[in-house]
Amino acid sequence: MDISWYLALSAILFTIGVLGVLLRRNAIVILMSIEIMLNAVNLTLVTLSQSMGDVTGQVLVFFSMSVAAAEAAIGLAIIIALFRRKLTLDVTQIHLFKY
Repeated sequence: MDISWYLALSAILFTIGVLGVLLRRNAIVILMSIEIMLNAVNLTLVTLSQSMGDVTGQVLVFFSMSVAAAEAAIGLAIIIALFRRKLTLDVTQIHLFKY
């Protein structure tokens, strides 16, 4: 397949992620949208790395996936803590700096 198909898929995934972050109010959906954006960037890195014949991009993707897994675990822990305190996942109703 041509490189443009992979880059187009990556752009579509990134756009879906951005729209999910901007349009949704649920904290879990926002976290999943961020993960979709990270995967779009990883797909771009792997595609460009493969087309150039260099493994540096693939190594960078490996580290990026490790950071994304840690970010998902920490983000989910924060969301669970907020839900236990506020009993909602709607980000418009969570005001941490108000009493």
